[in-house]
Amino acid sequence: MLAAVSMAAVLAAACEKKPAATAAPAPPPEVYVADVVTKDVPVYVELVGQAVGYQDVEIRARVEGFLETMKFQEGSFVRKGDLLYEIDRKPLEAGLAAAKADQATAQARLEKANNDVTRYRPLEAKQAVSKQELDNALAAQDAATAQVEAAKAAVEKATLDLSYTRVTAPIDGLAGTTLVKPGNLVGRGQNTLLTTISQINPILFRAGVTEADYLRIVRNSAGARAGARSGIQLTLADGTVFPRTGTVSTVDRAVDPNTGTLGVQFEFPNPGQLLRPGQFGRARVLLDTKAKALLVPQRAVQELQNLHSVGIVDAENKVTIRNVKVGPRVDALWVIEEGVKLGDRVVVEGMQRVQDGMMVAATVAPPEGAATATAGATQPKAGEK
Repeated sequence: MLAAVSMAAVLAAACEKKPAATAAPAPPPEVYVADVVTKDVPVYVELVGQAVGYQDVEIRARVEGFLETMKFQEGSFVRKGDLLYEIDRKPLEAGLAAAKADQATAQARLEKANNDVTRYRPLEAKQAVSKQELDNALAAQDAATAQVEAAKAAVEKATLDLSYTRVTAPIDGLAGTTLVKPGNLVGRGQNTLLTTISQINPILFRAGVTEADYLRIVRNSAGARAGARSGIQLTLADGTVFPRTGTVSTVDRAVDPNTGTLGVQFEFPNPGQLLRPGQFGRARVLLDTKAKALLVPQRAVQELQNLHSVGIVDAENKVTIRNVKVGPRVDALWVIEEGVKLGDRVVVEGMQRVQDGMMVAATVAPPEGAATATAGATQPKAGEK
């Protein structure tokens, strides 16, 4: 009897318990989406290269002597004809004086030979002297004439060598550091290199283009080729763009078999002398214009092991992960060759929280400028509005 009463009490207590509450379903993850846009996109190729002077002239000592003075400031701009160096003139002045003395001696011998010929001609006609004596006088006259010409040449050379003691700038340009200081002997056995002057306005930029890019350039239309030859932008080592645009100057005759590239030379105006020989940079050359290209924000494209994918959100807010073929990048956008169409919405933020076939709460992403301005703001937690 007691057991029956206890069982009834337990059953009554169990009947009085409330059923467990059913857990609410998790809200769909929030993502930001953007529309696929279309516009004409210029296609560029970037060529890494190095700046060189429009003219790089080596200044060398052309005569032997001790370097006496240096008349310019290293790294400064010099004008054509400016005095750069002076070499000791005294030995060359003595050489010039000796050459002039030899010329005077040769001239005196020539005058004597002329007088002998003048005197022997009438005497030989009267047979007062032999024909042999006249011939000897004529030969002496010819030899004396040749000696005079040689002496004149020696004087001219000595005068020219003396002028080489003043080393002047052959062009307007930027002078480099001097390699020889005053007091050193220069020009012995070789033309000693003193410094180098570079004409840097305009300045040249040399780069190598691959065979594939070269073929793309020459196969473009005439208008594209004209655009590729002008309006070339130069990006400097710090990432800034040089304020002046350049033009194609020359293209090498043949492809280098060692590198497989074709040398191209661009010309840029450089009035502020910002560019210097030896600087590295990237020249951007227009190849073509892709009409009505499809573009998505770069942050919408996921890359994994050379595979690119985007998340497509349909009208029912269902996500489809789709592989795409990408093209060139344009500012903050990325050209998509295959995989999307106009009217698609792609996930630009929150891609890491979704999977293929998942339902999401899609919100239109703010413009790139607004997104940048709010990049430091606190993001809402999942499930919060």
